[in-house]
Amino acid sequence: MYWNTKVVELWTSKSLYAMISLNRSFMVTFPAVIESGSEAKLCASLLKPNESLVMNIYLVHGDQSTLLLQEKAEEEFHRCFNIQTPLVEAESVQTMKVELQGKNFKMTEERKVMLRRYNHLTFIQTDKPIYIPGQTVNFRVVTMDRNFLYRHCVFFGIKQDNQNNRIGQWKNISSTNWILQLSHVLNPEARQGIYKLMAYIGERAITHYFEVKKYVLPKFEITMKAPKEITFGDSDMNMEHVLYRYTFGKPVTGKARVEVCREHLRYISQTDLISPCLVETTEVCDCIILYCVTFMKTFSSYVICLFQVMSRGVIVHHGYEKVEVKSSNGAASGTVSFKLSVGADLAPAVQILAYCVLPSENVVAGSRDFMTEKCLKNEVSLQFSPAKAVPGEKNTLQLSAQPGSLCGLSAVDKSVLILKPGKNLDTDKFSENRGSAQPPVETVRTLFPETWIWQLTEVGDSGSAQVPVTVPDTITSWDTEAFCLSSKGLGLAPPAQLTVFQPFFLELSLPYSIIRGEIFELKATVFNYLSKCIMVKVTPAPSSDYTLKASSDDQYSSCLCANGRKTFKWILTPSVLGVLNITVSAEAEASQTVCDNEIVSVPERGRIDTVTRSLLVQVSAHQTALRHNFSMILMLLMSGSARSTVSVIGDILGRALSNLHGLLRMPYGCGEQNMAVLSPNIYILQYLENTEQLTSAIRERATGFLKSGYQRQLNYRHNSGAYSTFGHGKENTWLTAFVLRSFGKAQKYIFIDPQIIQSVKKWLISRRDSDGCFIQQGRLFNNRMKGGVNDNVTMTAYITASLLELETPVTDPVVTKGLSCLRSVIKDVKNTYTTALLAYTFSLAKDMDTRQQLFKKLEETAISDGSHLHWSQSGSADSDSLAVEISSYVLLAVLTADSLTTADLGFANRIVSWLVKQQNGYGGFSSTQDTVVALQALSLYATKVFSSDGSSTVTVQSAADTHHFDVNQDNKLLYQEKQLQNVPAKYSVEVKGSACVSVQVCSVAQFYNIPTPTEVKTLSIDAKIEGDCKTLGQNFILSFTVKYDGRQERTNMVIVDIKLLSGFTADTSMVHLSVSSQTSLQTSLRAPSGLPAQGL
Repeated sequence: MYWNTKVVELWTSKSLYAMISLNRSFMVTFPAVIESGSEAKLCASLLKPNESLVMNIYLVHGDQSTLLLQEKAEEEFHRCFNIQTPLVEAESVQTMKVELQGKNFKMTEERKVMLRRYNHLTFIQTDKPIYIPGQTVNFRVVTMDRNFLYRHCVFFGIKQDNQNNRIGQWKNISSTNWILQLSHVLNPEARQGIYKLMAYIGERAITHYFEVKKYVLPKFEITMKAPKEITFGDSDMNMEHVLYRYTFGKPVTGKARVEVCREHLRYISQTDLISPCLVETTEVCDCIILYCVTFMKTFSSYVICLFQVMSRGVIVHHGYEKVEVKSSNGAASGTVSFKLSVGADLAPAVQILAYCVLPSENVVAGSRDFMTEKCLKNEVSLQFSPAKAVPGEKNTLQLSAQPGSLCGLSAVDKSVLILKPGKNLDTDKFSENRGSAQPPVETVRTLFPETWIWQLTEVGDSGSAQVPVTVPDTITSWDTEAFCLSSKGLGLAPPAQLTVFQPFFLELSLPYSIIRGEIFELKATVFNYLSKCIMVKVTPAPSSDYTLKASSDDQYSSCLCANGRKTFKWILTPSVLGVLNITVSAEAEASQTVCDNEIVSVPERGRIDTVTRSLLVQVSAHQTALRHNFSMILMLLMSGSARSTVSVIGDILGRALSNLHGLLRMPYGCGEQNMAVLSPNIYILQYLENTEQLTSAIRERATGFLKSGYQRQLNYRHNSGAYSTFGHGKENTWLTAFVLRSFGKAQKYIFIDPQIIQSVKKWLISRRDSDGCFIQQGRLFNNRMKGGVNDNVTMTAYITASLLELETPVTDPVVTKGLSCLRSVIKDVKNTYTTALLAYTFSLAKDMDTRQQLFKKLEETAISDGSHLHWSQSGSADSDSLAVEISSYVLLAVLTADSLTTADLGFANRIVSWLVKQQNGYGGFSSTQDTVVALQALSLYATKVFSSDGSSTVTVQSAADTHHFDVNQDNKLLYQEKQLQNVPAKYSVEVKGSACVSVQVCSVAQFYNIPTPTEVKTLSIDAKIEGDCKTLGQNFILSFTVKYDGRQERTNMVIVDIKLLSGFTADTSMVHLSVSSQTSLQTSLRAPSGLPAQGL
C-alpha cells in the first residue's frame, strides 16, 4: 500500500532575558514559531524580586495589543503558563512583549515570534500500487491534525488519467466514522500510465499516484547483494548472494545471469564546510535520558538551572533545580541530572534546552536534539492465528487497539508488491508423514484475488477484535497492514504476513486467451515440499467443452521426492466459445514403488489438490454477418416453418425498454462508434426520469455504461480539445460536435469534467468562418454515422442545434452568427435532410417565422400514407436510414414549439406511427445514427403525451385464434408476448381504453432456402509469413497487402483485424504501413513468440 506523506517540522525556542537593577531579573522562553489558534505554552522565571512585582506578557501586532498573561509575585518563581494564540490565515510575524513593573520602576523587553497556521495532515491510501484496466481502485482518505487526532473535513475529490483528464469526481464528501472509504472502476480500455487521485480541502490539494498497466503477476522475486563499488583493475566481482524465492518462501531452481552496466555519472563540485558544533543523535522510546550540564563557578555554593523539552514546536516538559557547586583546582563545577520519560508526545524528535543563571547575572545555556522512536498513543497490533494457512481454510485476524477505534485493514498478494513495490505503512509516512487409508480430503481452488482484505473494522470496549477470514486459494504470502483512529489519535500496527502454503500442490500454466481453432499445450506443475517422496497422479477433469490428447510424454503418474517439482502436459482443443473452466487434480497415492531408494509416503493432510482456472476462447479474426431480404425469404419458405408472435406493451418506447441489453450496451470501438452507442443511454434515461419511471437498477446500469463510454472517448481526444476517429490525425468537426452534444447532456447523470466540455466549445468556435458558418474538417470513415451532415450549412445547423440543446442563449454571439449564416442560405437549400435539421434548429431558437418557412418546404416533400407521415432523401444509398433520421428531426421540430396544439400533436402522431413501424424487434432502427436521433425524438414525444392514468385492453384474433392483453399503470412496462397458432391467417387488432399501447407482430422463419448469392468482392487481401513460428522464442514477419476494386472513389473505414497465434505478441515498433496507390495498402508486422502455438 502506498501513502502520501508530509514532514513534521521541529522548531527551536526563543528567550527574553533582561537584567534589572537591585538584582532583579527575569527570563521568558517560548517557541520561535507557535501554531495559531492553539493553546501554546511559555515559561517565565523571576529572580530576586525584592518587592511586589507584576509581569505582563503581550502579543503585539500592528496597533493591536493582546494581554496573554498577568502574574503578580513577591517571591521568585519558575513556572510555565498556557496561553491562547489568535487565529491567522497563513503566517504572521508578531511581537512578544514582556513588561515587568514595580512600585518605582518599569522594564520592557520585546522579541519577534511567528504565528503559523498548520494544515491538517491528509493521507490517501490505495489497496495496491498497480491495476489492470477494468479493475476497481479502492482507496481511503484520512485527515488528522498535527497531534494525529481525527479532524472532520469536507472533500472535493477527483481522479485523473495519464492525460490529466478527469475520469471521476466526488463532490462535498466527508466521513461519518473517521475513515472515508471509496472506490472507482477503471474502464476496460483505460490507457496505461500513471493516474492520480486528488483530494481538495479548500484550495489545498493532496495527490496520490498509482499505475495502470496490463500485467501478469510474477511468481517469485529476486534479491541480490553486490558490492557497492568495483575498480577497473578488478577482474572478478564477488556476489554475496542472488536469491530466487517464490512468494510462499521456497527457493526457485534455476540459473542466474547478472549483467554489470556502467551508468553515466554527473559530477558536481562542492566545498566541504566543517561545523564547529557537535551534533549527537540517538533513538529512544520509553526510556530515561540523562542530560548533564557542566559549568564552572567561583563564588556561590549553588546556582539555579532550568531545562525545557520541546517536540514538534511545543514545550512538552519543563523544570528547574538548585545545583550545588563544588570548588576544585580553583574552579567551581556542578552537575544536574533529570529523568525524562519518552512517549508518543515526544515523537519523532525532541530538543532539550538547559540554562543556568550565575550569580554574576550571566546565563550559560546549551541544547541538543535527539531522535526518538515514532511512538503513537494508539497502540495497534495485528496478527493471523495461525500465521500459516492452507488455501481455503478458515483463519482469524486478531486486532488490538484503543477501545472505540476504527481500523482500516488491507491485505495484498505479495506478487503485486514484487511487480510494483509500494511502501508499507509506518510512522515515517505520518511524520514523514504417512497417512491412514481414509477418503482423501479435497478442496477445489478457484479463488485467486490480488487484494484479499480491504475493510473497516471497529474495535469494541475490550480493545480487541477478532476478524474471521477465509484464506484465498493462491499459494503465496499476504502482506497485511492496519491503521486505527480513535479519540486518542492514530495508531499503526507492525506489518503482519500470512503465508498460504501446502507442502503438496498443483499449478496450471494457461495463456490469457486462445482463438477458436487453435490447440495449445496445457501444463500442470506439481510441487512437493514434504520431507518424503510421494507417488503423484495427475488427472484432468472430463469436460464436453474441450478435448485432451496425451503429449509425447504421456506418463501421468510419477515419483516426486522432497523439494521436487514435475510438469505434466496435454494437448487441449476447445470446442466452445467464451470462458472455459479447466480443472486438474493431483493426488498423492499409495504405492509400493520405491522412489530414490525410499518407500513413498502419503500425507495425512492435503492428499489431493484440485485447481480450476479460466481460459477465454475467442472467435476467429473474421466474423461474417449476412443480411437477406425478408420478402425473398417469405417467397421461399419451407412449408410449416413460419412462426409468428404478437407482443403488447403500454409505452411507446416499451420495445426499447424491454431490450435494454440491445440498446444500453457497453460502448466499444473507435471514437465514432463509441459515441453512437453511448448516446441512446442518455435519451432513455431522460425519458424515464421525465415520466418518473426510472428505477434505481436501470439508472445504475445506464450510468455505468455512460461512465465507461466517457472514459473511453477521452482516448480519442486531442490536446486542442477536439476529437477524431482514432485520436490522432486531423481533428473532426462533426465528431467533436457530437461529443459536445452528448457530454453536455450526460453530465446530468455522471461526472463530466467541465474543462473537457469548455475545450470542445472553444475548438468548435475556432472553426467558424467570417460569416458565422462552421467549417467542416476531418473525414468520417463511417459515412453512415454522420447521416446527412455533408456540407458546411448542415454542419452549422448541427453545431448550432447542439449549443441550443445545451441551453446556450440565443443572444450568445456564436449562436447568433450561426443562425445568421443559416438564414442567408435557406432559400437555396434543396436537400430534405438539411431542411429538416434547419427546422429543428430554428425551433430551438424560437424563430417561428423562419421555422414556418421551412415547414412549408417540408410539407411539399412529405410522403403521406393514411395515418402515416414521413420524409425521404431521394437518390441516397442509405435512404431507409436517412428517412428515419429526417423524419425524426421533423418530429423534434414539431415538439419543440412553446405550446402544442391538438393539430400539432396529431401531426406528430402520424410521424410517430411511421417511425415505430420502422423499429426492429429490439426497439432500435437500421443504423446507429438513425437510432440515436429517433430515440431522442420518440422520447420527447412520449414525454409530451405521457399520462399516469388510464388502462386499455387489446384483443388480437383470427377466425380460429384469440388473444387478450390487459395494460394498466401497474404493468405498462411489462413486455407481454404470445404465439399466434393459426399462421398464415388474417388477424385483427382491437384496442379499447384510454392508455397508449404498442402492438407488434413478428414473423420468424425457422427453416428456409435462398439462392446462393453472387459473391462480389471489393476488397482483397494477400498475406505472407516469413520465419519460424513453431519454435519457442523465435520471430516471424507477417506481410500483407489489401486492395480495393470497388466502383466508388474511396471506401469507408477499412479495419484489418490481425489475430496473432496465442502466445505471440506484436512488436508494434516494427509495423510499417505504405500506401502504394489509392487502391492498395501494404503492411508488415514483426511478432516475437512467447509460447509455441498450433492450429491457425
